[in-house]
Amino acid sequence: MKQHSHEFVESYDGLVGYSYDRKTNEFTLAFYLQKFSDDEVIKVIADRMSDTEMERLFNLVSGLLKSHLTEEEYHRLFLKD
Repeated sequence: MKQHSHEFVESYDGLVGYSYDRKTNEFTLAFYLQKFSDDEVIKVIADRMSDTEMERLFNLVSGLLKSHLTEEEYHRLFLKD
């Protein structure tokens, strides 16, 4: 059974643009992150990223997870424990 989903990007038909309003920003962020994490896309991008870029991205994502998820949410939502 699949543990991960990217359903939002498959069904969203609204505006994709940033700085319009908070809700559109949230939708755009979800859209971009799901497109970015597509297996083919991330394989190409990760291969081309410098070590510094990879570390910055990892630290940004890890920091956001730590700041905005409880330990239980981190395990349940992110790690899928």
